[in-house]
Amino acid sequence: MVVIICLLIGLFSAMLGSIVGLGGGVILVPTLLILHASTNLFDWATASTIVGISLIIMVFTAMSSTISYAKLKRIDYKSGLFFIAGSLPGGVLGSWLNQFVETDTFSIFLGIFMLLIFTTFLFQKDKETDHTKPLKQSKYKIYRETTVNNEKYFYAFTPFAAIFIAFIVGMLSGFFGIGGGSLMVPTMILLFHFPPHIATATSMFMILSLSTVSSFTHILLGHIEWVYVWAFIPGAWFGGVLGAKISQHMSSKAVEYLLRIVLLIIGLRLIWQGFLS
Repeated sequence: MVVIICLLIGLFSAMLGSIVGLGGGVILVPTLLILHASTNLFDWATASTIVGISLIIMVFTAMSSTISYAKLKRIDYKSGLFFIAGSLPGGVLGSWLNQFVETDTFSIFLGIFMLLIFTTFLFQKDKETDHTKPLKQSKYKIYRETTVNNEKYFYAFTPFAAIFIAFIVGMLSGFFGIGGGSLMVPTMILLFHFPPHIATATSMFMILSLSTVSSFTHILLGHIEWVYVWAFIPGAWFGGVLGAKISQHMSSKAVEYLLRIVLLIIGLRLIWQGFLS
């Protein structure tokens, strides 16, 4: 019974995570926390165990999604390397810090964090016309241009800002086990004006490296329940592939609005659960 539930959770969270570039952990981690508080079948799901499992699963989700997006030529590798450079040391630090937090406290922190992500999406611009105009040149920025659906997009970022933000995102990812895409995608779109589809694909490329390093840290710390990991992996792999394919045929706005609702409900549920425990 537990194996089937884990398989379905892995499939759904990876599929949704791949579509919007969040990595899947934003659904998987709170779901396991809620199940831990609701049923004896998930007594094993402590904060450290959940985060460790989530990061290992995200390696497979991100790998399958990255391969799919690479075939579509949606990944900005040059920009992604700057984000990876900052996120990897942050991921190690966050993974190490996670061991000092109790499950109930972790639940409250994650709930608040998810509400902050929900708030971040509210500030996202509805219009993307500014992405299609050439930008003013500056020696402090790296300029990129790409073509998506026969339309050319222009965007830019400051290397120092990209690495610093990625470090913070990496630390939060290692601590919460949610992949980093939940912050990285809005940051790419809002601050650096990445086209949404490029931001999503590049985020999954970054998550692949980040989740690999962060999960290795959790393995060394002994946080992994391997018996349950193998139940999640098949669902995570196929969910990642399926999500990347679905992403080609649907509006990012529709998924974004659904994601907002999920973040709001789960965030409030986790905070309530943490205070009652």
